[in-house]
Amino acid sequence: MSTPYASRSRRTYADRHVAGVALADRLLDFAGRDVVVLGLPRGGIPVAYEVARALQAPLDVFVVRKLGLPGHPELAMGAIASGGVRVLNDGVVLQLRVPNAAIEAVTRTEQIELERRERAYRGERPSVPIEGRVVILVDDGLATGSTMRAAVLAVRRLIPAEIVVAAPVGARETCRGLAEVADEVVCAMMPEPFTAVGLWYDNFDQTTDDEVRRLLAASPGAPQVKRSA
Repeated sequence: MSTPYASRSRRTYADRHVAGVALADRLLDFAGRDVVVLGLPRGGIPVAYEVARALQAPLDVFVVRKLGLPGHPELAMGAIASGGVRVLNDGVVLQLRVPNAAIEAVTRTEQIELERRERAYRGERPSVPIEGRVVILVDDGLATGSTMRAAVLAVRRLIPAEIVVAAPVGARETCRGLAEVADEVVCAMMPEPFTAVGLWYDNFDQTTDDEVRRLLAASPGAPQVKRSA
């Protein structure tokens, strides 16, 4: 696993699309390979769109939902993600003796929300195949990295050839930590002090569901909705 790449610039990005163009410049070595770009919703999608456009690679959304401990939802006992993947934090489950029935109940609740979000973002379009391909996981920034880590572990279960984590900006320790689970980590900026992702954007307005749908539909190689004859 490689060391995270970063520039030393302390600039801010005008918006997520500008950040995506800058990030894409760091990923041009992947052009021409069998790549799929997965954006973490919602803020990661505009960034991922520019990466996919630069690499002429298909773009898809990858939804991750934390499985919170019953009674203490802020404590993650695992996560579920697009593609029917569930990853459990065995240390938490074993130490706190979480009953399997409780895990299954939380999983069912979060699966309903995950499927709702996938329908809202993707509609009837099928997900992009991952097995055997280079997967570039993109978010608009990496603060704690907990969601991205869960995404990497989930994608790994889908048997990709390689997993690359990519973000326009991230906390140095977070980017380094993700190199433990991903094959490569590309953080275009790792400023110190980091503080928060939004500080490195001039415009950090919330990405809407409509924008996510529009970008997914407009991306290179976007899967088409199957229509009956």
